[in-house]
Amino acid sequence: MRKTLAIALMLSATLGLAACDKKSEDKQQDANKAAQQSQESMQKAQDKVNDAAKESQEAAQKNAEAAQERAKEANEQAPAPTKQ
Repeated sequence: MRKTLAIALMLSATLGLAACDKKSEDKQQDANKAAQQSQESMQKAQDKVNDAAKESQEAAQKNAEAAQERAKEANEQAPAPTKQ
């Protein structure tokens, strides 16, 4: 009788641990998926930041070139100083 009770208790404990272990695996897989999705989102955000920085640099360069052209045109249109 004791042996049967001990075996039944060990069997139920083993099945209980096996059932709990599966849930933790599922939670770990869900956590891994969430981490992967967040990493992909961070990569996309970083790409957008890099693109914005590149566009900003190009715009600043074009503004500088335009300012140089305006200065050149202003120098050409200004009357030449006359010697007296």
